[in-house]
Amino acid sequence: MTELASITKAELEELLSEWGEPRFRAGQILEWLNKGARPDEMLNIPKALREKLGALPYGGARLIEVLHSKKDDTAKMLVELEDGNIVECVLMRYSYGNTLCISTQAGCRMGCAFCASTLNGKARDLTAGEMLSEVLEAERNFARGEDKKRTVTNIVLMGSGEPLDNYVNTVGFLNRVTAQDGLRISPRNISLSTCGIVPKIYSLIDDAPHITLCISLHATNDEIRDRLMPINKAYRMDELLPAAKHYAEATGRRVIFEYALVDGLNSSKDCAKELAAKLRGFNCHINLIPLNSVKERELNGVSRAYARTFAEWLNAFGLSATVRRELGTDIEGACGQLRNKRSAKAQAHQDNGENE
Repeated sequence: MTELASITKAELEELLSEWGEPRFRAGQILEWLNKGARPDEMLNIPKALREKLGALPYGGARLIEVLHSKKDDTAKMLVELEDGNIVECVLMRYSYGNTLCISTQAGCRMGCAFCASTLNGKARDLTAGEMLSEVLEAERNFARGEDKKRTVTNIVLMGSGEPLDNYVNTVGFLNRVTAQDGLRISPRNISLSTCGIVPKIYSLIDDAPHITLCISLHATNDEIRDRLMPINKAYRMDELLPAAKHYAEATGRRVIFEYALVDGLNSSKDCAKELAAKLRGFNCHINLIPLNSVKERELNGVSRAYARTFAEWLNAFGLSATVRRELGTDIEGACGQLRNKRSAKAQAHQDNGENE
């Protein structure tokens, strides 16, 4: 049985048909589900049907903690899944709208050296409904007042987890969140970040051709990328970059390359020149990130001033490059930091209890 939070209209219509309920109820129920409502809140649905729906697994999530940045309008949300797993999402406010960064897995198994999300491995994949619940919890808790305008206007799948390692659920989420009977968020307002699972990049051309593909590159050659990203041993750069170029050409969408600048490793002028040689010739942009230092990996970032210099080198070599704006630095904005901290506290509390 598909959980209610993940159910599609076609699946809901089939279920209602089995129960002998009229077809139009599917639209009513789905409208409630798109607000994050549970069956007992669906007031225009007959009580007997609400009780049937309430007996089904829901499979959503609920907001349990919010941290508000004192430096900007960023809000970091901790969301608890029904099995007790916790994931993070971040609401970032811009002049053009609000962007929500969501998680696609509880933890991550990709092992990237600069990422806090992967330090404790992957607990499990999120369902399509759990991803959708992250969006709905932001909508429910950050309402924009009586004008009824949507709180979340843009979505980035850049939180904990690798979206393409959870491909079926990720595509299911994209279908739900963009559907006319869903949240109707334009796919052009959605970005998906991957460390580079090459076969799934090709699959996205058919399954999600209008989103923006972002690739965590972070290196100019295989030697450097091997040190930072274990996925590179499975899919080398001479496989990854042609896949990115094919995606750009097949979809007409610009590919974004994310590049975290690590002091003494990938941030020299020679690196800029080598990167330009590899990426010149197709529709792409480089998003430079001064690394959030990860003490467990002994990796340090560069200053923002240096990052701007690196961007100038890339621009001079013929590439489009900018330095990503810093948001939420005072609320542990890097993905995985807050979840790991909460998990460590919970473990310490459990250990103390056992020792009493």
